[in-house]
Amino acid sequence: MDNHHRWEWDKLTTIRLIGGGQIRRSKIDITVDILKVTMNGAKKTQIVYQANLNHNLAKKYIVLLTNQDLIKQQENIFVTTEKGRTYQEMANRLKLE
Repeated sequence: MDNHHRWEWDKLTTIRLIGGGQIRRSKIDITVDILKVTMNGAKKTQIVYQANLNHNLAKKYIVLLTNQDLIKQQENIFVTTEKGRTYQEMANRLKLE
């Protein structure tokens, strides 16, 4: 992946909707959505559907969030860590301001 594409992926992610149209979400929005889904534990499939991501994008975010210690894997279940809860709370507060 060249730097241009990496920058585009880091900045915004486009989700295509059935029937056309698109929703643009920031990396932070997607991260917060995943942390919300994994708050009480979730399988990868649940993350894909509930965070409205395709499998490949979910996989990238799961690796990213695991490496940042925002989620952890317990067998085939992903769970938000304490650091992830703090991140989610801070991001939600910033959205409200």
